[in-house]
Amino acid sequence: MSRRADLARSIRLFRAFRSEQSDGDGYYTTLAADTATLLRQYTDLADRLVLDVGGGPGYFATEFRRHGARCVCVDVDAGELAGQGAPGGGLLGSALDLPLQDSTVDVCFSSNVLEHVPEPWRMASEMVRVTRPGGLVFLAYTNWLSPWGGHETSPWHYLGGHRAAQKYQEKYGKPPKNHYGLSLYPVSVADGLRWAARERQVELVDAFPRYLPWWYRPMLKVPIVREFATWNLVLVLRKRPPRRP
Repeated sequence: MSRRADLARSIRLFRAFRSEQSDGDGYYTTLAADTATLLRQYTDLADRLVLDVGGGPGYFATEFRRHGARCVCVDVDAGELAGQGAPGGGLLGSALDLPLQDSTVDVCFSSNVLEHVPEPWRMASEMVRVTRPGGLVFLAYTNWLSPWGGHETSPWHYLGGHRAAQKYQEKYGKPPKNHYGLSLYPVSVADGLRWAARERQVELVDAFPRYLPWWYRPMLKVPIVREFATWNLVLVLRKRPPRRP
């Protein structure tokens, strides 16, 4: 992560994050622009075929296209895909069984989707499968024990996922959008680093806390503490060429 990922950047992102409920367009547009800047430190986007897994309404795809990428979103929700407004801009399908052949895309990208699928590392392996040798996998997710690991039910998630949902219902008079055990699952920093280490088809290029300054990265080496302090983890991986027999 570049030294341009400084404290001012972190403050800007956190301010945008705090307005997510009141100004979702503003937040996701800001996050998409920042993410494109990060991604371009690892690969040129011009003429690259990018798959956005769980891309929803297409904020990231729009930004990637602005930098010359050919971007396609895949999402399990047809309503979310319809929000893109561009014909041919999306594929309907599950992140656990991506509707693409092996070694199809130059970049496989996903932002804050991993924690919403029941088999997160199956999804991660699917992202590797559809990426071409030499291509890049960029995977970002919110770890469960971070301050916002429970999403809208935070910080009650520290009491447990089901208890957090109850507390949310009591305060707001309605169930949360994310249902623990159905559409929100606990994933950790340690889980991601272990998966990256054992996935033989890729090499880990980088791992860093997404919203935090570059000098915060050593925190990833501190077990337990990193789960509470990292907030959101990014894994950047490059697919290895196939082994010769």
